[in-house]
Amino acid sequence: MATESANPVTIVVQPHVAQPIAAQGEREKFSGNDFNRNYILNGLSDTLYNVYSSATTARALWESLKKKYKTEDAGLKKFIVGKFLDFKMVDSKTVMNQVQEFQMILHDLHVEGMKLSESF
Repeated sequence: MATESANPVTIVVQPHVAQPIAAQGEREKFSGNDFNRNYILNGLSDTLYNVYSSATTARALWESLKKKYKTEDAGLKKFIVGKFLDFKMVDSKTVMNQVQEFQMILHDLHVEGMKLSESF
């Protein structure tokens, strides 16, 4: 006596299609160190290209750019905070001009992502 299952199961096997060697070479061409290094260098201006083109790997290039511009960003924040702390009202300028100058300093602080507490 043959028994039939109430829940027949169908198994579909998809064959693995090997990619042609040429397609694999195309993909590898765009994932190598030279491609990444040249991609970063392509985004730089001519003067920066001349400075950073001597980097041999993409990682070394990226780290040197990150070090340069993270340090510069920290210096800019210190400069803006210094302007804020050194600001003084003087009698030789009009009040409106000084208020505008102070608002520009506050705007620069805001653009850099720094917050001023309400007690200030």
